[in-house]
Amino acid sequence: MKNYSKLRNESDIRGIAIEGVPGQQVNLTEEACRDIGRGFALWLIKRAGKSDLRVAVGRDSRLSGEKLLGWIATEMAKEGIKVTDMGMASTPAMFMTTKTEGYMFDGAVMVTASHLPYNRNGYKFFTPDGGVEASDIKEMIALAESDEHTGLEPAGIAKAEFMSVYSKRLADMIISACGSQKPLEGLKIVVDAGNGAGGFYAEKVLKPLGADITGSRYLEPDGSFPNHIPNPENEEAMASITEAVRESGADLGIIFDTDVDRAGAVLSDGSELNRNRLIAMLSAMLLRDHPGTTIVTDSVTSSGLAEFIAEKGGVHHRFKRGYRNVINEAIRLNNEGVDSQLAIETSGHGAFKENYFLDDGAYIVTKLIIELSRGVKMGYTLHSLIDTLKEPKESMEFRMNIALEDFKPYGNNIISELEKYAAKQTGWTLAPDNHEGVRVNLDKAHGDGWFLLRLSLHEPLMPLNIESDSEGGVKVIAGELSGFIEKFDKLDSSKLVEYAK
Repeated sequence: MKNYSKLRNESDIRGIAIEGVPGQQVNLTEEACRDIGRGFALWLIKRAGKSDLRVAVGRDSRLSGEKLLGWIATEMAKEGIKVTDMGMASTPAMFMTTKTEGYMFDGAVMVTASHLPYNRNGYKFFTPDGGVEASDIKEMIALAESDEHTGLEPAGIAKAEFMSVYSKRLADMIISACGSQKPLEGLKIVVDAGNGAGGFYAEKVLKPLGADITGSRYLEPDGSFPNHIPNPENEEAMASITEAVRESGADLGIIFDTDVDRAGAVLSDGSELNRNRLIAMLSAMLLRDHPGTTIVTDSVTSSGLAEFIAEKGGVHHRFKRGYRNVINEAIRLNNEGVDSQLAIETSGHGAFKENYFLDDGAYIVTKLIIELSRGVKMGYTLHSLIDTLKEPKESMEFRMNIALEDFKPYGNNIISELEKYAAKQTGWTLAPDNHEGVRVNLDKAHGDGWFLLRLSLHEPLMPLNIESDSEGGVKVIAGELSGFIEKFDKLDSSKLVEYAK
């Protein structure tokens, strides 16, 4: 009996596609990929309510990408779906094949595993309504495990290219906003694509608009990722783009993850623009044009960010981790009449209302570049937009495993007990606007910061985030918390306890 449940990763498919890593067995087999293609075809036909469907398929630079694309495309075509192979692409571009005049596909599939190691791969799925939900993936998996077929006559597989169309859309945004055909002349902007799919941005967007891209790094696709992991949250990756900015004297540095749905940046002074800083800058830009809008973020954003957004006249709505969670929450707010222009995770997944709430790293940096050009003309810098952002002195994350197969009841009990415990502690205040786990603010005498303990949705672990506005404050908070945490013998709190000593 087929069982593909382990390939399900919230709202996409991920697995091991290449042999050779000790202890990791390939589970994205040809059979699995073909079955998933059949499952998507069946699901899409039911969703669309018609059988004459067109689906675009693309891939990032991963070594297994062509093979996985071929398997899923062949199977969908066998089930009667007209498939178009777009070759190398970005995840956001694949969604845009469902929205762009002259294309307007009924669905799209991107072969990617985002920032994960080279031996892994997977599939992301789109309809014209956006990325599919976790419940949709569950339904596709069930269909993939079944013996059901569409019964349609087989269709063909065509080849096409979409990245030039997608790139032109971004370039036209900059031209329109800046009022010039060469709006980036005089600006030096470097890109680090990490050998993923993001090199197009330097060559097809920045360079034609006059930007000097000399000093850019790793633009050529190479799925072995020989230089660093393409991931804006990775220290080595951020060190690489920071070095590129400093060495070339660039006005801005840009870094993408493998499939370009996330991005980070480095300002001209070498300071990183990611996590809270990126959210703050985008918020400042949006609140100038959309006063009072609500910015939806994940649960681990800092208290200083909330103060910054309020200072700029906006509303900070802290929600659950997971990019689909923050996007869906922003959509829900808009549907209820609350304007929310941005949904963004600290990981760099950011989605604008004006862009279909699509998490698109290239769109984010396009907005930053427009602001950079605007600032040059009006006499301000990107740095100045966030000069009042209060940043924590220290921050740490502890990931504590739960030694139980049925881990959720145990984890939820810890959260419930901690909530009761926190309410009785001197100097502790439960955060009133929390939607995930337990978030507690601590006064200066008890660590001068906050902590958030939450339960992972799919893994048997509890992440604990701690931030402090004072030197040594994280250790104080860890010490205040460790006595309570270590009582739970199925939770591995050894690193927290050791750190707090």
